[in-house]
Amino acid sequence: MLKKSENFFRDSLIDAIKKRNVRIAVLGAGYVGLPTAALFAEAGFDVTAADIKAGIIEKVNQGVSPISEPGLTELIARNVRLGKLRAEFVSEVTFSNVDVAVITVQTPIGENKEPDLSFLINALMSVGSGLKKKSLVTLCSTVPPGTLHGKAKPLLESLSGLKAESDFFLAYVPERIAPGNAIKEYIEGPRLAGGVGSHSTKVAAILFRTVCKKIVETEAQTAEVSKTAENTFRDVNIAFANQLALICEQHGADITKVIALANTHPRVNIHTPGPGVGGPCLTKDPYLLIHGTEFNGKNVVKASREVNDYMPHHLVKLVFRGLQAAGKCVDSCQIAVLGTAYKANIDDPRVSPSEPIVHELLASGANLTVFDPYCTEYFGAKRAGSLSGSLKGSDCLMIVTDHSEFKNLSLSEVKELMNSNPVIVDGKRIFNPAEAESLGFAYYGVGYGKLASSAAQAAKIAKKSVSVENRRETPLVEPLGKPARKQLQPIPVKLKQKQRQPQTPNALNPL
Repeated sequence: MLKKSENFFRDSLIDAIKKRNVRIAVLGAGYVGLPTAALFAEAGFDVTAADIKAGIIEKVNQGVSPISEPGLTELIARNVRLGKLRAEFVSEVTFSNVDVAVITVQTPIGENKEPDLSFLINALMSVGSGLKKKSLVTLCSTVPPGTLHGKAKPLLESLSGLKAESDFFLAYVPERIAPGNAIKEYIEGPRLAGGVGSHSTKVAAILFRTVCKKIVETEAQTAEVSKTAENTFRDVNIAFANQLALICEQHGADITKVIALANTHPRVNIHTPGPGVGGPCLTKDPYLLIHGTEFNGKNVVKASREVNDYMPHHLVKLVFRGLQAAGKCVDSCQIAVLGTAYKANIDDPRVSPSEPIVHELLASGANLTVFDPYCTEYFGAKRAGSLSGSLKGSDCLMIVTDHSEFKNLSLSEVKELMNSNPVIVDGKRIFNPAEAESLGFAYYGVGYGKLASSAAQAAKIAKKSVSVENRRETPLVEPLGKPARKQLQPIPVKLKQKQRQPQTPNALNPL
């Protein structure tokens, strides 16, 4: 139970928050920190965005967002002009003059898949050295479970000489935003707030309710596990979809039809397979979740990461297979790789599946050009000046990112630009295989198994699946062990062909 003076600290800070009479410093002005700083300034607070990069500080103080995010530049410009938002270099002075410190620094993983918390520790040291009574420290970075109680709390208490829950308040309020839609998701998405004690939880929840429509109060440990569990669930589900896609390729089934049918079950929701998983969250958070945890048996989280990390290599294998079937040599062919951003319609290349794909193709001696209408990263490959320029004279078209511009391509126009016997390797399944093949493309897509046209072909597939001696198409699909018993033939199911979207005029800028 709080003493009378401690109650006064809590209630006094809450009252100041409600009156917008607190100064906020956001440490880390990146994809999470900048929207955080801008929205708190928009809500009426006095906000300082602190960073170590001069370029970021200069742009913010000019009223310009250093990252591409819809609506962010307008927020920054308006609040810089009103004197509510500024940027400066990180220093102890910054945090000695504020009432609230919001930490949004990166928490990457190293090559050994262990979390690198050095940025977080440095941030906590900066905050702790200037921490004063009646302050709130909130951590928004994604962290391994146990970080708030095990690292943040003792470090801040040691540096400041203060005690959490009595002299200052400490809470975990993890971000839940995605690049390209960050402002809307920040405001409208439910947000967790978990403190080291109930009073820290209450203060943090009241603060974030000034910018978020819904706050779910909990405790720090639950919030830490919940945050990492969210992205880990998605990664595991995608891994299952990718594993299922590899199975479909070996058994003559189409993964898009398999998932559509399986998802008609009211308790099934299989995600979408693809060329791998990218971005700074789904590729990292699973390792944060399992960090420091002992497992007596198999680790499904780690196994799922391995499946998803394999998929870029699988796409390269499809390129080699397609070119070989077309009678072409990889080192004498031109390959067009479309997409370097890790997901559609953004400019962010962080941990993109395109990177290992491009590197493996270059290492094989392939000639390739890369094009992305949003992203300027090309991972060491030759950059095409336009979409049509990347396709002209190419032997293989490879889809890695499903940008809208790529979805709206006219395959008949694409074929006119490419060399004879063109190959499509569709990592995002944006094209209709039947249409592509009718136009003369050799089509290879993730999870697209061409249906066996004869009993002999079907028997060949079955024989391959039960033989442990035969070379498997992928090490990620285990042999079935014993020959399956003869089963009744399934009733054919005719699925309605998905209608293609109307073609966008001049999709190739121009053809």
